[in-house]
Amino acid sequence: MRPPTPVLKIACVAFLLLSSFTLKAQETVKVMFYNLLEFPEGQPAFNRELLLREIINTYEPDIFMVCELQSQEGADEILEVSLNDTQVVYTAPPFEANQSGGANLQQLVFYRNDKFELLETDIIHTTVRDINRYVLQLNTVNGDVDPVVLDLYVSHLKSSQGGQNETLRLEMVTAFTDTLGDLDPNSFILFAGDLNLYTSTEPAYIELLDPTNPIVFVDPIDTPGAWNNNENFTDIHTQSTRTSSGPFGTGAGGGLDDRFDFILMSENMLSDPKLRYVTETYEAYGNNGNCFNMSINDETCTGEFGPSLRSNLYNMSDHLPVVMELETSEEIVILNGTEFEAELPLEITNTWVRSNLRLKIRSNEVRDLQIYDMLGKKLMQIPIESLGEQSLDVSHFPSGVYFLTTSYNNFYPIKFIKGN
Repeated sequence: MRPPTPVLKIACVAFLLLSSFTLKAQETVKVMFYNLLEFPEGQPAFNRELLLREIINTYEPDIFMVCELQSQEGADEILEVSLNDTQVVYTAPPFEANQSGGANLQQLVFYRNDKFELLETDIIHTTVRDINRYVLQLNTVNGDVDPVVLDLYVSHLKSSQGGQNETLRLEMVTAFTDTLGDLDPNSFILFAGDLNLYTSTEPAYIELLDPTNPIVFVDPIDTPGAWNNNENFTDIHTQSTRTSSGPFGTGAGGGLDDRFDFILMSENMLSDPKLRYVTETYEAYGNNGNCFNMSINDETCTGEFGPSLRSNLYNMSDHLPVVMELETSEEIVILNGTEFEAELPLEITNTWVRSNLRLKIRSNEVRDLQIYDMLGKKLMQIPIESLGEQSLDVSHFPSGVYFLTTSYNNFYPIKFIKGN
């Protein structure tokens, strides 16, 4: 029988995807936010990607949001070493340098591309640092007619105490809340970040939870009070993991006595079965609740989180991650794992791309690459002369959905998204 043409293969992509995916009973989404402390150049400047890998492997988030990321090189280290150490399942949009103020630290989200599709990215400009928006759609059985879409906002508010810094934090938050009227009022939204808040009476926190906002937000653990240096909040403190910054030359000391790191959520996620918060899953990850004003690796801080994890957290950053779980009543669809991927002669390692499409070619029979648009029009064909990692410039393509294929026998196209 004559093999199908590339255009016919593109028409069959939907059928292939259905046969290549497995329906799983798993209905939980695990979320983590982490201030990485000037990654990758912060001290210690070596092997922190390995420390991060060990930390991540104890929780295995589906969505990993970060701040204090310095560069695309740092993002690539996280993807290649910390996240995709056993199989390539995580991806991220391109790193965008900070466009607000003069700070060189930035936010980013990493996510499982077998579980989510990136629909959109955006940047909210402020007087200090960007607030980054990422819109993910969960892969579900009914995704075409009733999608589960999650809006993620990742932020790093102005640090330090004092009225001027409180005003700057409020200005940054207001830049975010001013955009809420542009969204669907039923949107599922997480607002995560190092918010540098000292008390629940601070104007920025009040603005975030203002019940008159177009979309109302809640704090999943609802623990109002003066968090700073208050032993009553020992179990939710996230900074500092160290009593002294001396051994590192970067970050803050003082021991664990501040709740700076947050994941807030839209109020509908308290009860909407389509996507809701799983109660009692929000944690200051690594905090056993008995480490007030001490280093997180102190031998007396025993409990659920063991000494190996706490040692890695101590060495990695002056902040602890915060984590939470979400659940959905929809049936999640997950791409089959490493066995399916290992058979592919050609693989895309970044399915959302701005300029360069990154590829892995595993077979000598892949002798060319072809790119088609949604209508089946061939836009590009180039010869391939070697195996291994390749980079393909698609920066001149308009934003949209495209398909990569090859003349390799019976190879079906792979979808990727070109963004602005």
